Amino acid sequence: MPPQLSVIGLEGMPEVRPGDDLAGQIVEAAQAQGTPVAGGDVLVVTQKIVSKAEGRVISIEGIEASPLAVSITEGHRRDPRHTELILRESRRIVRMDRGVIISETYHGFNCANAGIDASNIPGDGTVALLPIDPDASARGIREAIRNRTGADVAVIISDTFGRPWRSAAVNVAIGVAGINPLLSYVGQEDSHGNLMYTTVINVADELAATAELVTGKVLNVPVAIVRGYAYEPMEDASNQALIRDPDKDLFR
Repeated sequence: MPPQLSVIGLEGMPEVRPGDDLAGQIVEAAQAQGTPVAGGDVLVVTQKIVSKAEGRVISIEGIEASPLAVSITEGHRRDPRHTELILRESRRIVRMDRGVIISETYHGFNCANAGIDASNIPGDGTVALLPIDPDASARGIREAIRNRTGADVAVIISDTFGRPWRSAAVNVAIGVAGINPLLSYVGQEDSHGNLMYTTVINVADELAATAELVTGKVLNVPVAIVRGYAYEPMEDASNQALIRDPDKDLFR
């Protein structure tokens, strides 16, 4: 058989609230639609439901915008209190222009608005912050699923980031568990006998992007099962492997 994957969106999951058992909801939704979680699956879980379950959804009503936040937002549709949260969640500002903020989060991610947004959040004036430790979130879901089902799976927490020099956005991995997020071809020969010296593939991002094709942004499908990918298991997987070393960043 030629290499092949299947990507299965999980329907029927409830609106997630703080303290909810995400692993239990995932297992039940997969079982209910006839696609139970199986060993070797990669579960791609969207950041928004992780943030909801971990209480990282907050109202901007009690936020006081600083003069800097007000000045940055002037003339743009974003609420200055939202901008204030972006500044608070940023380790450093990479670039600001015309109301757009590209920042480095405390995780080390370089993204728009420190990953904060208001989409798929019930209520007015509420926004979702990134999980404090997405790797820990992924590990917790993985362990809970293994305890419930006996299935050894990999878990990826995904979010949508823009990319330099490329239009639009794509899903990427911000948290990983149970999977080596990188696939190195260094030292291998291609089909023509050429030795590869630098080729390393970010499979975690590729799996996250693949999952977005079935989860979407308005489908109420917050989790996808990627089945059939022979990933390399890794117990100490970390999103830090996905962040380019500053010494190798030619654009910093």
